[in-house]
Amino acid sequence: MTVTETETTEASADTCAGPPQGNRRPDGADKYTISEVVALTGLTAHTLRWYERIGLMPHIDRSHTGQRRYSNRDLDWLALVGKLRLTGMPVADMVRYAELVRAGDHTYTERFELLQQTREDVLSRIAELQGTLAVLDRKIGFYADAGRALASERA
Repeated sequence: MTVTETETTEASADTCAGPPQGNRRPDGADKYTISEVVALTGLTAHTLRWYERIGLMPHIDRSHTGQRRYSNRDLDWLALVGKLRLTGMPVADMVRYAELVRAGDHTYTERFELLQQTREDVLSRIAELQGTLAVLDRKIGFYADAGRALASERA
């Protein structure tokens, strides 16, 4: 099983990062060059190579000339990695998650725990940001009121 492969059942289908995005080729004809993946994902070629080097990406197929050829599954995985990056998950944890996925179904509990901890961290950050937003709203309200009062005095 590759890092992006998952088993599906009728009750639930596990996908990496939601529905496919962008102009993707049909499965089987999905051999993207690194420059095409750069255009589709917004990542740099350097980042893609680094992800592969640190083990965050699965083995990437190569053409007969040695050029990387990415699949739709690879794009799905990159979308998930992008979401994990947005959570603030450390790269080491993302690599650990990738290793667990590659190791197989017996790692579901460890994957669950890793993602659950990340979720708790995200909720904590959201609460912190909501507090920050409340402070900004109070300050904006203060300056709006002060601006109206100043405009009334001048009128």
